[in-house]
Amino acid sequence: MAEPAAAPMTGLKRRRIAVGSAEQYEETTCRLGVGGFGAVVRARHRDTGRPVAIKRLVGKAHAGGPEALLREARFLEDACAGNPFVVDFQGVVRVPGTMDLRLVMECVGPSLHDFLRHQHPAGSPPLPEATVRAAMWQLLTGAEKMHAAHIVHRDMKPQNILVGDGYRVVKFCDFGLAMSTDEPPPYDPVGTLYYKAPELLLEKPDYDAKVDTWALGCVMAELINGGEPLFQGMDNQGQLSAIFAMLGVPDENTWPWFSSTTYATEVMPELNRQLYNLLSEFFPETKLSKDGFEVLSGLLTCNPDKRLTAAAALKHPWFAKVDSLELLNKEEVALPLPKRQRLRVLCA
Repeated sequence: MAEPAAAPMTGLKRRRIAVGSAEQYEETTCRLGVGGFGAVVRARHRDTGRPVAIKRLVGKAHAGGPEALLREARFLEDACAGNPFVVDFQGVVRVPGTMDLRLVMECVGPSLHDFLRHQHPAGSPPLPEATVRAAMWQLLTGAEKMHAAHIVHRDMKPQNILVGDGYRVVKFCDFGLAMSTDEPPPYDPVGTLYYKAPELLLEKPDYDAKVDTWALGCVMAELINGGEPLFQGMDNQGQLSAIFAMLGVPDENTWPWFSSTTYATEVMPELNRQLYNLLSEFFPETKLSKDGFEVLSGLLTCNPDKRLTAAAALKHPWFAKVDSLELLNKEEVALPLPKRQRLRVLCA
């Protein structure tokens, strides 16, 4: 799976962020996570002993200088305000004598990606639908609040969702690719391949927050499938082919804009056209209720004009009754995992 592309340095109004000293924290050698642009380590506040996660930028993002991390800090600070489903922003610190900045966040728990693969390996019973519903309610609620603040995450995926509070809450992290819809298009088609909406893959320059709801549809399918991504292409064209093989090729009725794209005029004529939506064959009522399927198919709609927003999805009858999220019960949490099954903790 391709690494997400770097985000441009625009997209958020400039404002001052207080910068403290990295000497306030004692970093450990425990690396909690690493990606294309950031590495996260566990640390503790020297005075209070409070555990935190500290992120330093690497690779292309580090080449952007301090502004790259300050940009992410601004998005995270705005996104987490009044939003219990976003990792908490706790400040920015600088290494003394340098311009090297660090982003300080709450330490949450393992990523949803690690949870699914380590706690529910292939062959394990699927997550109960009530658990999937509770997780999706939290994620869509978090996305709705984020989108109301004009923030689009653009890289929602299980690796960027943390599981915390005794496996009872899920939180978004990693705002390195976030953007603000207050900025006018064109927007860059960034994101991670398996979770990119069709309009991103087709490089539509004026997309909106519904690229996030498509990604959450992919996450929902993954929760139901026990951690297996629904669409797995090798590149943009292969990803589109995987999507259309499942959902059918758009036409003038389902997505008028699509017919004018280079993919439709040059690539598609050479391929076998799959005209029918086969999603219900992969998610029959024995696997997902009718109401649950309506939410899934509404999120996984190729035409963004017809795709569910986070707010609209939350109004669906499937969410009329939402149980508390309990990915593991207390007895399961208390038991030590076999050595090869231990969860890798990821805090951002």
